[in-house]
Amino acid sequence: MLSSLRTLFIATGTLVAVLGFAPAAHAQTDLLGELEKQTADSTRREVVAATFKGTHIINAQSVETPGAGTLAFLIQHRFGTLNSGAYEFFGLDQAVLRLSFEYGITNRLAVGIGRTNIEKTFDGFVKYKALQQTTGAHAMPVTVTLLASSAITTLKFTQATNVPERSTASRVDYAYQVLIARKFSPGLSVQLMPTLIHRNYTPLAGMQNDVYSVGAGLRQKLTKRIALTADYFYLLPGYVADNFHNALGVGVDIETGGHVFQLHFTNAKGMSEKFFVPQTTGNFFNGDIYFGFTVARNFTVKSQLK
Repeated sequence: MLSSLRTLFIATGTLVAVLGFAPAAHAQTDLLGELEKQTADSTRREVVAATFKGTHIINAQSVETPGAGTLAFLIQHRFGTLNSGAYEFFGLDQAVLRLSFEYGITNRLAVGIGRTNIEKTFDGFVKYKALQQTTGAHAMPVTVTLLASSAITTLKFTQATNVPERSTASRVDYAYQVLIARKFSPGLSVQLMPTLIHRNYTPLAGMQNDVYSVGAGLRQKLTKRIALTADYFYLLPGYVADNFHNALGVGVDIETGGHVFQLHFTNAKGMSEKFFVPQTTGNFFNGDIYFGFTVARNFTVKSQLK
């Protein structure tokens, strides 16, 4: 009898110990699994998206490209200067327009063409996202996009304007930029833009064929769909810096469904690099400010091309 009771107590104690250990072991297993998951998440590399919401900030192009198979149609419009007076309806009677198309060959490579009515100029560019900002293991801190563009004026030069007709080569300008951007937080992005403009023709002695500039831009989100934007180009010392002004622009981006609507104020009249970097004549702080807007609409055409 005593032997049977001893055996029963031992069996009962063993069962209680096993049952008590099982939840602890299960909890420990869950904890280890969660730690392994967090470790895996922290080492996974992820690309930082939407550093800027559009391919342009204000004057400057951003590091963004349209994406593979996406065609972007841009309408860029500038009125006259605000200080032109009531007779010109504070600039609204005047207009400068640029229409352009941008196409993403891949997610990192894009091409574009545009036309502006200033000097009846056509322009084109190639844009390649060489590096992409990432998080996780071996994170890349910035996005780097390379931009090369050219522009040609088709304006007719006649004796009536006292300007001799120019050759095709003398009508062409080139722009080269390295766009370096970092998205510091979901709301703040900053971009730096070392820039070289090469002009085949300069009308006056002493004018630089090569113009160097350093640009900076930013985007700060204010709400879910509205962001403050700005960009600025500092001309390095030389003839151009002494006789022209640094381009400055401030504005807001408004996301409205399928497109981004941009409103801005800037002292630059032209909307391609050959104009706003070396040829900005307006002084922003003297009221030489052009009000303008940009409307960008994206179309997915890749599936239609197959």
